[in-house]
Amino acid sequence: MTIDHDEFLRRCQGLVPVLGDRAADGESQRRVPAATIDDARTADLFRVVVPTSLGGHGLGLDSLAHGARVLAHGCPATAWTLSFLMLHAWLLTRFPAEGRAAIFADSACPFAPAPLAPTGSATPVDGGFRISGRWEWATGIAHADWVMVHAVQTEPVFATHFVLLRPDEVEVDDVWFTSGMRATGSNTVRVDDRFVPSERTLPAPSLLFGGDPIDGDGLAGHAVPPVLALVAAAPALGAAEAAVDLYRDRLAQRVLAYSLGDKASEQPAAQIRLATATSDLAAARIRWGATIEALIDAAGTERLDDARRVDTRLAAAATVRAARSVISTVCEGAGASVYLSTSPLQRLQRDVEVLKGHVIFDWDRTAELAGRYALGFGLRPTDMV
Repeated sequence: MTIDHDEFLRRCQGLVPVLGDRAADGESQRRVPAATIDDARTADLFRVVVPTSLGGHGLGLDSLAHGARVLAHGCPATAWTLSFLMLHAWLLTRFPAEGRAAIFADSACPFAPAPLAPTGSATPVDGGFRISGRWEWATGIAHADWVMVHAVQTEPVFATHFVLLRPDEVEVDDVWFTSGMRATGSNTVRVDDRFVPSERTLPAPSLLFGGDPIDGDGLAGHAVPPVLALVAAAPALGAAEAAVDLYRDRLAQRVLAYSLGDKASEQPAAQIRLATATSDLAAARIRWGATIEALIDAAGTERLDDARRVDTRLAAAATVRAARSVISTVCEGAGASVYLSTSPLQRLQRDVEVLKGHVIFDWDRTAELAGRYALGFGLRPTDMV
């Protein structure tokens, strides 16, 4: 049974209190709690963008992105992980049909952590490749059914390939000790000279920019980099929305220290700060939402050109930048107690500070790319758009 966009968002909203209650557990375990994975399965969220012909809901970018934004109201790190597992299930549908049959044999929503940087090697052999390498930031590796890595072939021709391995074919280095986004469990994976058959490999352009269409694919016609950028920005935006809500509630209850019972809500400075944060947040959400709509409109057409992809990367990075600013604005005026380890506000701030470290949100690199392109310089092979 499939669900529609509104029902998917309703189910995401229903999980928000649960994610909030378990946020501390996710931090201490440095992974999404098993109970949360079970709850998301029960709510049937993971099939959201798997094509209907493969047993999924076949929904599109707007559902996935807004679902991630909503889930982040409970816990940005959990929202990031769940949305990546949803998105990566769609990536698996781009593998060859023979491989796809095995991948989806046991589930319509297989979990595949996917560190996408090409930091491994692929040596062609009869029937497939020998794979070696080390890949950082395998979000959700604790829950993996498959592990997808990106490897470079140098002989007899240069090419890069995405490769699927079983969890027992990789080693996991437990390195994810961070100040925020702890529940993503984004540890490092290593592979030492493993054979992978050709049906579990895919040339990078075919995965990143699409191959033959699949029936019931709500993301048909989309390239991966712009979809990834907008979906990955969603937890930051949702965190900023949650932070403004928490700040508004706090103002209504807070009495200022070293005062004669002065209420925070009556202070002009607090009123100005709330309005500023609300306005900046609204602007960020409008731009992010408009970019999603524009990308959906351009998918599979000539309008999905380099200019559109560059603008999408810039809009996603700007969304995260704005979310950081909004959260900083409210935290600066919320008092010292919001930095107690039990405070949701400080967790939101720490998560977004770590989230912004993702390469697609590096403001200097993204702005340099967009400015260079606006001045007529062409894209470089390493520009991820």
